[in-house]
Amino acid sequence: MPTNLYFVRHAHSTYTPDELARPLSSRGFADAERINGILEKENIDIVISSPYRRSVQTVEGVAKVIGQEVIIEDGFKERNLSAKPVEDFNLAITKVWEEPSFSWEGGESNIDAQKRGIEATLKVLETYEGKNIAVGTHGNIMVLIMNYFDEKYGFSFWKDLNMPDVYKLTFDKRDLKEVNRIWNR
Repeated sequence: MPTNLYFVRHAHSTYTPDELARPLSSRGFADAERINGILEKENIDIVISSPYRRSVQTVEGVAKVIGQEVIIEDGFKERNLSAKPVEDFNLAITKVWEEPSFSWEGGESNIDAQKRGIEATLKVLETYEGKNIAVGTHGNIMVLIMNYFDEKYGFSFWKDLNMPDVYKLTFDKRDLKEVNRIWNR
């Protein structure tokens, strides 16, 4: 029986410097409602999320519908690009994708962030084999996880993501069999 991971990149959020507590915007809440409506039709068994508020808020509606709590998993939080805000985000993010072992001061390299995301993903695949799992997460870590299984998911794929976005990854044990986009804003 296949295991389906529904990676849900969080909806639009209202910017605050507090990454952990940053909430969805009104547009984000409207999109989250639409996403939850789609996920309800996918027979979701388990809802897991990054600890970041915007990710939890994006998937908590489907958890309520299925009568479950959102399970928090730190491994799905966004990659830490740098300890301090970067002057040029585009330059900073391009560099870590061009040089996977490079990290900005206090930040994670692509290799380190991917390792963290893959550990969480493999744990979920083992724990919930044969289930449909919604995972509230973030664009960069989501693509790093997808890239581990198939290198075609890289920097240009990340740049083309929407906010929110939903990809269904179908696995047989640990083998990725299929990827389908199920939400396109």
